[in-house]
Amino acid sequence: MSTDNATPSIDGSEFDAADVEALLERVEELEDTVADLDDDQKKMTIVATQGSFDMAYPPLILASTAAAFGWDVVVFHTFWGLDILHEEKSQNLKLSAVGNPNMPMPNALAALPGMDSMATKMMQKKIDENGTATIEELIDISLESGVDLQACQMTIELMDYDEDDFYDGVTTGVGAATALQHMAESDIQLLV
Repeated sequence: MSTDNATPSIDGSEFDAADVEALLERVEELEDTVADLDDDQKKMTIVATQGSFDMAYPPLILASTAAAFGWDVVVFHTFWGLDILHEEKSQNLKLSAVGNPNMPMPNALAALPGMDSMATKMMQKKIDENGTATIEELIDISLESGVDLQACQMTIELMDYDEDDFYDGVTTGVGAATALQHMAESDIQLLV
């Protein structure tokens, strides 16, 4: 007895060749779909709450570096962190000399008028001499790398900013619920 023409059966149920062929094609489609899924892609959410000169760098450096590794990265900017994305305000961020334990001056001296400006100029000089990217360059690199730089809608309204005040490519109108959803799905969550 030849089995070449036999109808395949499972648990007594018979299938014709067309059913089996359709099933095999569907299995192949599903395997291709699963192969295309990037389950290994890591996700990172950074919440940027500080808007001083020195605190603009960590979220942008971490975000652009993670994006270079192919990660899905969101940086949610809220309260003073929103100034990092504000085109005009980001040009005038200051480094606070008071209360900074790594500043090479006592707090009494750091509290004098003009010390924040001087400390900022000193840091900008070090950045220039070192060839380190500027804040604006890091924003451009982040956006070009696919980082989703988000501006908190509540803070936009609170600070009376206009959505046109931000760099092109910044996602505006994002609420805390959206940020929380990305955080819940992320492998890494950072608060800066």
